Amino acid sequence: MKFTEQKIQGVWVIEPKVFADERGYFMESYKKESFEEHIGNVDFIQDNESKSVRGVLRGLHYQTGNYSQAKLVRALQGRVLDVAVDIRKSSKTFGQYIAVELSDDNKKQLYIPRGFAHGFLVLSNEAVFSYKVDNVYAPSSDASILWSDPTIGVDWGIAENELILSAKDKAGKLLSDAILFD
Repeated sequence: MKFTEQKIQGVWVIEPKVFADERGYFMESYKKESFEEHIGNVDFIQDNESKSVRGVLRGLHYQTGNYSQAKLVRALQGRVLDVAVDIRKSSKTFGQYIAVELSDDNKKQLYIPRGFAHGFLVLSNEAVFSYKVDNVYAPSSDASILWSDPTIGVDWGIAENELILSAKDKAGKLLSDAILFD
């Protein structure tokens, strides 16, 4: 596996070695020893999966307080633009974001530590997306930053009228009004 830390400290792109032949392919999608060697000890406790159609934008989500989550995400099927926004007030990269295309072709994964808001946009006709998380979902700690917050300025690369958004995502808070991490 190749681990590449991104311009925002703590966010990593992980690229597995893929062994392909006429039968298909084999790869290790997660190896605790390699992960800990590069990133550190993260106790993943749950795997989640979602399926979405083209134009669905989910995010920018996070959990606050004791229920914050680190995530290891990947596209099992299709293509997504995956985005992590640094919402740690004390960080020199506060308010900045990383955007990475994850797909079933490139097999890339993105590790997002606690202290970040996360979202993704489906670029293919449909996508199956996997989240490995280190904390349980707690509805009372659920938070969302508006996907179009102008101070963050995420370039989603799609016209707003092509987006499919939930009521929750339409009602996300501006970064200036959000609950942040220290």
